[in-house]
Amino acid sequence: MIAAPPTFSIVTPVYETPLDVLDEMVRSVTGQGYRAWQLILVDDLSPSEAVRDYLRAAAAAEPRITLVLRETNGGISAASNDAIAAATGEYIVLLDHDDLLVEGALEKVASALAAHPLVDYVYTDEDKIDGDGVLYEEFRKPDWSPERLRSQMYCGHLSVLRTSIVREVGGFDSGVDGSQDHDLVLKVTERARQVYHLPEVLYHWRALADSTASSGDAKPYAWDAGVRAVQAHVDRLGLDTEVRHGVWFGTYALYRRLDEGVLVSVILAADGSVDGIGRTVRSLAASTEHARVEYIIVSAFDRGELERELGQAPDVTIVECGHAAGFSERCNQGFLASTGDVIVLVDDGLDVVAGDVVTDLAACLAEPDVGLVGAQVFDHEGLVYGAGHNYANRQFGHALLRFRPGDPGPFSALMIDREVSGLDTECVALRRETYIAVGGLSESLPPKLSDVDLSFKTRMLGLRLVWISRVHLAHRAPPERAPAARRAALDLVRARWASSSPDRPSFDV
Repeated sequence: MIAAPPTFSIVTPVYETPLDVLDEMVRSVTGQGYRAWQLILVDDLSPSEAVRDYLRAAAAAEPRITLVLRETNGGISAASNDAIAAATGEYIVLLDHDDLLVEGALEKVASALAAHPLVDYVYTDEDKIDGDGVLYEEFRKPDWSPERLRSQMYCGHLSVLRTSIVREVGGFDSGVDGSQDHDLVLKVTERARQVYHLPEVLYHWRALADSTASSGDAKPYAWDAGVRAVQAHVDRLGLDTEVRHGVWFGTYALYRRLDEGVLVSVILAADGSVDGIGRTVRSLAASTEHARVEYIIVSAFDRGELERELGQAPDVTIVECGHAAGFSERCNQGFLASTGDVIVLVDDGLDVVAGDVVTDLAACLAEPDVGLVGAQVFDHEGLVYGAGHNYANRQFGHALLRFRPGDPGPFSALMIDREVSGLDTECVALRRETYIAVGGLSESLPPKLSDVDLSFKTRMLGLRLVWISRVHLAHRAPPERAPAARRAALDLVRARWASSSPDRPSFDV
């Protein structure tokens, strides 16, 4: 039996919209080839009678347009909730009164829903349109990234939500006007069976002088509302977390609290220098307020030299290894000597620049669906060196290399916590049971590929890989990327993970 095509109820609150802009928005809906739609226009008591006259004429000309004329001005959430109450479709589509649907948008969303019937929320890529009709700033979004959604309302437009869930969560909250869409999407995705990213630009976001599309500063109250929305979200999930304004407008920083009883094992697979090892350990110890930390140093250096260097450092265990032991072997030896609930692997050539490496990384692992957590690493020149991996077409690459400190990156990607395809083992945390489940690091692979392998193994457990933006470490000397992997090793990794490597980057920025 073939399911009937879904009806989309398009929710559009209207307030004093320029008539030409309003008309263009309506025509972007009525011109859709897909016919099963309902456009709900709710005027929130616009001062101009011309706006209401236009809306009356549009509704009279098109029976699929539902018109609601409010008698009081209640704000965007109140108007949107009136639209939800009038919705008859299986899905709610959010369309602002001055924006545009791309031709064929509804048909493409319907096709995606037919292919993925358990999906309760669909979001698409978008771009912006200026006052002259010029399109710019195309945003090719990552696939579903719940951590990024907490740090940034990246899903944006076009958003399509199952009507029954929208009603279950109570629709829009007037207490977070300005970030009401963000709040609603957080609530819906908490209950959604599946979320689907449709990787096509199906929405033009109009940049007017007073719109958020033109400048985030146009609506500073929205940022405060966003903090409240994300805080309410983490509270509903029972996460011991404080939400603050992020570094960049429209971004949010999550400060998680680490349970005092958690023992963290920091493992240094050391092959730099004795004084460098000591410097890294002291830097890590000075950066954290967490009391229960042990440091495992796996090294071929003379034990006496290390003990003299580390004499003042707390809770240090030295594990001796042969000079021929590789990075992965040293990490695995360190793990066997550790007793912690959380394992943190750290390169011995790094200094902590910002953040609490132990707390910020380990606390993120309190969520059971998080498998690996990484930090932002800079090279000796202060340029971004480690910001996660992007995997596609059997290629394993690093994301966002060589950006300068303070540069937000594309769409603020360097200022927000987010899911990534993979993480470097220069600074990465995972739970003890995860280390065991993945079999540790693959000793047969060079370092350049062992982190790729670890990332894939962790993802195969159904766990998320999260990159934390505000934890910064820096190389003291020019970092040495592992030499180009031998063809045999590269072929092995490609063969092992070919079926898991997407055709396009899952977490493109």
